[in-house]
Amino acid sequence: MKWKLTRRFLVSVVAIVVIVGIVNTILLLSLLFYRALHNFGTEEASAENFSRTFSQYVELKDNKPIVNEEGLEKLQENNAWIQFLNNKGEQVAAFYTPPKLQTMYSPVEIVQMYKYKEVDAETTVFAGAVHDFSYFVGVKDQKIGRYVLTYDYEKVFKNFKVFLLLFLIVDIIIAIIIGFLFGKRLTSPLNILIEGIQQLREKRFKRMSIPKGVYEDVFRNMNELSVKLDQYEKERDQLDQMREEWISNVSHDMKTPLASIHGYTELMKDNATDLTSQELYEYTSIINRQSIYMKDLLDDLNLTMRLRNQRLPFQFEDVDIVGFIREMTIELLNDSQFGDRQVEFEANVDKATHQVDKKLLKRAIFNFIYNALVHNEENVVVKIQIDDIHLRSELHTQITIADNGRGIPPKDIEQVFERYYRGTNTASAHGTGLGMAIARDIILAHNGKLNLTSVENEGTTITILL
Repeated sequence: MKWKLTRRFLVSVVAIVVIVGIVNTILLLSLLFYRALHNFGTEEASAENFSRTFSQYVELKDNKPIVNEEGLEKLQENNAWIQFLNNKGEQVAAFYTPPKLQTMYSPVEIVQMYKYKEVDAETTVFAGAVHDFSYFVGVKDQKIGRYVLTYDYEKVFKNFKVFLLLFLIVDIIIAIIIGFLFGKRLTSPLNILIEGIQQLREKRFKRMSIPKGVYEDVFRNMNELSVKLDQYEKERDQLDQMREEWISNVSHDMKTPLASIHGYTELMKDNATDLTSQELYEYTSIINRQSIYMKDLLDDLNLTMRLRNQRLPFQFEDVDIVGFIREMTIELLNDSQFGDRQVEFEANVDKATHQVDKKLLKRAIFNFIYNALVHNEENVVVKIQIDDIHLRSELHTQITIADNGRGIPPKDIEQVFERYYRGTNTASAHGTGLGMAIARDIILAHNGKLNLTSVENEGTTITILL
């Protein structure tokens, strides 16, 4: 492909240069030929025309030629002289001639006078005839010159063919060199583009250096396309991984409740006639509880997977964190399950507005509070506190949820936010085991920071920084 493109450009450039060379040669030769025929635009042609047409200023008087007034003026204007000769080569009249000019010429001397500068190096002599007299017109001008050319038509034509062939060969060689360099320069970016497209096809997304020139926009668009395709490919891989992980988690996490449901349904089917109403109630209650657990587990698995892979759409809005958590505390104390528990709320700031997703942030904070209440004794004290702190010259809102319960052993602290973690000193098996992991992911999705400290038998403190 690389050499194919180069050859195409090379042939095009060579053809153009050869055609231009041939046309220029024809024009040059035509111009030279026309110039040779008509002698246009030269001083010599002008002087010769003046000499040959000078007869219009010559008159006869007593059978002798004389120059009228206008002719004499023309001679002076052209810095010229005129000499009239009879048929024997003898001078019969002269005007403005130099002193040493001879007055009699033989035929050979007449020819010599016309062909060469016989008078002096600055004077060119032209010949003419009028009224049976011949005349010489001498023009004194260094710019005028005459060259005698003798040639053989056959040799000239032969030399012309050699010259034309040589001209064409040189032109073709030059055209090939220029065309090759031009074609290589022009096709080199195209080869890089073709290689870049092949890399895209093979899912190798590599940025190319952008050259200056006509291909600059093409390379820039190719790089942008490569970045987009790379992003889409990563997103697709992430979605595939997310799907596989979700399916794996669901299949793994559903085995225990499904096994329980299956066992009790088999027991009920095999002993349908022997079971009492109390036993049927207990078994159906277990099946119902396990079904609800499976539903909650599926919801939590879906939520945590979407949070981990940043696929959950957030509904951000401006929320006063102080009022928001105060209302949550009141709602918690109004719950019959926790109405008699010791939950304290303290705000050291009047108002702290942040853009948050109210539904998700509420779930995260409730998870932390529920863990403090559920996994400790009933007399545990849970304190919720809101403060303003300055961190790196920026104002942040700090939410602290602290309890004086059992605490977490040092060996378990790092696992608190892992899926299905339930501490060794936890008596309750309430929930799906995903609450702390979900709560942490929600805080991180709000660009917040989360810190947990705990001392065994003294209590646990969770700090959220927004």
